[in-house]
Amino acid sequence: MTDELPDTDVIVVGTGPAGATTALALATYGVRVHAVSRWNWLANTPRAHVINQRANEVFRDLGVEADISAKATPWELIGDTTFTTSLTGPEVARLRTWGTGDHRRSDYLLGSPCPLLDLGQPQLEPILVDAAATRGAQFSFNTEYLDHSEDADGVTVTFRNGIDGHVWSRRARYLIGADGAKSAIAQKIGLKIVGEHARAGQIYAYFRADLSTYVAHRPAVLHYVLNQDTGYGELGLGVLRAVQPWTEWMAGWGFDKSAGDPDLDHNNALQRIRGLVGDPHLDAEIQWVSPWYVNQAYATSYGRGRVFCCGDAVHRHPPSSGLGSNTSVQDAFNLAWKLGYVLKGWAAPSLLDTYTAERGPVGKQIVERANQSRFDYAPLRAALGAVPDGPGLTAGLARIRERSTEGAAARAALVAALDLKSYEFNAQGVELNQRYSSSAVVDDPADGNETWKRDPQLYLQATTRPGAKIPHTWLVNSRGRRVSTLDVTGQGRFSLVTGLTGSAWEDAATTLCVPWLRTVIIGNDECQDLYGDWARLREADEAGALLVRPDGCVAWRHRAAVHNTETALHLLTEALHTILGVDPRHISADHDFAAISGQPHILDTTQVTEGVTS
Repeated sequence: MTDELPDTDVIVVGTGPAGATTALALATYGVRVHAVSRWNWLANTPRAHVINQRANEVFRDLGVEADISAKATPWELIGDTTFTTSLTGPEVARLRTWGTGDHRRSDYLLGSPCPLLDLGQPQLEPILVDAAATRGAQFSFNTEYLDHSEDADGVTVTFRNGIDGHVWSRRARYLIGADGAKSAIAQKIGLKIVGEHARAGQIYAYFRADLSTYVAHRPAVLHYVLNQDTGYGELGLGVLRAVQPWTEWMAGWGFDKSAGDPDLDHNNALQRIRGLVGDPHLDAEIQWVSPWYVNQAYATSYGRGRVFCCGDAVHRHPPSSGLGSNTSVQDAFNLAWKLGYVLKGWAAPSLLDTYTAERGPVGKQIVERANQSRFDYAPLRAALGAVPDGPGLTAGLARIRERSTEGAAARAALVAALDLKSYEFNAQGVELNQRYSSSAVVDDPADGNETWKRDPQLYLQATTRPGAKIPHTWLVNSRGRRVSTLDVTGQGRFSLVTGLTGSAWEDAATTLCVPWLRTVIIGNDECQDLYGDWARLREADEAGALLVRPDGCVAWRHRAAVHNTETALHLLTEALHTILGVDPRHISADHDFAAISGQPHILDTTQVTEGVTS
């Protein structure tokens, strides 16, 4: 027999980037949420680290961007990815990455108010959990998900305390599985996972050593090493990743799965690390050595009934392209506002069906992109002769420096191979060009198919088309300070964006009188378009309107001017009805968006008696 805690709104299993962001967003929106983890605390290994612009925009919206930036390696130090024979040996090439190059930096500055950052999960997750708990989320650690049952009104979830074995249960309206690549919840609800697991192998070693002498003058978080000892596995390269510049590191190298279990001996790993660094006497303090397997798999559906999954539970892939935790954070952001609106009666449960429709294609895309980024190292190896039919790495490196036609051809092949790697390291389009298509987006048939002016993987195309993220540009408030278009939208509300001549839209929103809809007048004192950039970006008449969802997605657009309040009210009501599945004129206004305040709350599940938590 199990004890049972009082009801909550949402139970989240997992406290990684997906689970912690879900808990933070739900708590911010005033939803009762209880997050659990089978572990004693949060991540204890570096794992994911690059925070891309879209994930950082999510953190900005949730009010934790500044806390994350304070601990992260800044954009300018993410730097030039190097390809070298060792940290002490001759360099082969450098690649300007993560938008830091002179020819791409302006694209990144124009595309978002947020820079890229580098911060490992052991530093990121506590920030998210602390903020979520401060806003009212409950957390239980040493708490293992066992099972759940669903009925018409909710979900009963059974857990086991990892310390004393105590079994207990709790009711919730919804359950979220953010429990990783071996998700028990995804398996329980029968999510179909297509693709291949463990198709290649890699070894990672986490170590401490001060390598400032070798890298401080060429700051980068990634150094790829090509020498005679690194030609194993799928990549055929070794890698050194800076966890904390420049004293904490991850070293990685491939192994042949067909040869059996990999060698994880610390002494052998030390020799491998010394080879990557190029210092045979390096004093490295190894913390652990572990195998890691390359997956290429994704779920075709992200939920069943009242149970949804996010993060690695539904998309499983290598860290190439830095898309893993970033996509997980965005899954959470997409799902959380929809749950909040359904729970508060502001949307029909059918809104939750749009979660798979919108995030499923993104998950598939990033699984394919991350794996392709690994395959795209083959031309680099070929340019250096490090392929079965090539002259070998030593001869290939010598050829790169030859004053001959063969040397010129090899150098041209190397440049082409580096250009290909921009699809891994400078793919702003992959990160920001998502276009949602679902019943929560009202398409305008007059828009037709989108025409891409530049490569959509490499370059962001800012647009106000429904389904796209609202474009970033800088406005100026009444205090003369710059604010982004992202700062005056979001924060849990729908935003009706119009211009100074769009008073009919403002009157329509006032007539609806719902707390989750704000009107943003571009051109008033708080949103001055002093640069004129919004006028260039809006793709609509000044008296037209955009309806922006809580997650920043443009849900609906009326490009033509409207000056009649009755017409504006009809159009706005019709759009909201389509998106939310309920008539906004019949929605209760009992709830507001006041922030949840209080102290961090770690729920003690070792003492659960008759539904009372002590």
